[in-house]
Amino acid sequence: MSSTDETKPFIPLNIAVLTISDTRSLADDRSGTTLVNRLTAAGHKLAARKIVTDDVDAIRLIVSAWIKDPGIDAIITTGGTGFTGRDVTPEAIEPLFEKRMDGFSVAFHMLSHAKIGASTIQSRATAGTAGSTFIFCLPGSPGACRDGWDGLLAHQLDYRTRPCNFVEIMPRLDEHLRRPKAKGASA
Repeated sequence: MSSTDETKPFIPLNIAVLTISDTRSLADDRSGTTLVNRLTAAGHKLAARKIVTDDVDAIRLIVSAWIKDPGIDAIITTGGTGFTGRDVTPEAIEPLFEKRMDGFSVAFHMLSHAKIGASTIQSRATAGTAGSTFIFCLPGSPGACRDGWDGLLAHQLDYRTRPCNFVEIMPRLDEHLRRPKAKGASA
């Protein structure tokens, strides 16, 4: 079981929130607002917030720009993880992953199953890393966003969480991009 080491400082992250929906606006985006409220209450900074339609190219354009932005440490999306024809979040974002985080989906489904039972199988929640950015894709309901934040992300995005957390490995996420080539290595 994880615990919080109160002797360590809290390190605020810059987190972007993307709502993926054909029908929502900022005025009625309860899921995005849930995430924004929780991450700012925890002490993190909202780096960016947008709403985009369920369109693979439009989603990729925003997420790709945020991955390249050195002022964004993590991206959380909400929506588009179901099975309908318009649900395309995993198809849009997973190709951007350099490393997929299979454990996130497993842990999210375990939390979700405790609340909504077998209905959790209707979600394709996913996560991974790209460059030095963490990316988490949650379902579009406020309850799923609450569960994902409260049960997983609040802890893993807190440097004080023991035995380990994402914040402590952030400086090494892009080490493969910075590693010099060995002498004699080909291009």
